[in-house]
Amino acid sequence: MKKQTIPIEQLARLRRIRGLARLMDTALRIPGTRVSLGADSVLGLIPGIGDFGAAAVSLFIVNEARRLGVPNDKLLKMLVNVGFDTVAGSVPVVGDVFDVYFKSNHRNLQLVLDHFGLDHADLDRSR
Repeated sequence: MKKQTIPIEQLARLRRIRGLARLMDTALRIPGTRVSLGADSVLGLIPGIGDFGAAAVSLFIVNEARRLGVPNDKLLKMLVNVGFDTVAGSVPVVGDVFDVYFKSNHRNLQLVLDHFGLDHADLDRSR
């Protein structure tokens, strides 16, 4: 897809989505490894409410994508990612390990960027 010129308001929203995706999925790197984890993994350690709190943030990202005009088929894929992450992440112990490796927010960010024909470097450039 050809790169689009994105209005500054939309660019700010895309940057906010990227920031939340990083916070939720890759905020911390385990020293000496290539493994990173985020708030989603940490919140998942709180029994009962942690995974649903993480899902609420993930749904905020989906809503931002909707407000940006991402089509329904991609929004559905994003919702499936969030649902899968929430359900699988809620399984004791196994779900906590799953949360470290299945990064639904980064997957969803990539769906949004693909829709606009952008990559991460485009978000770093000032317009």
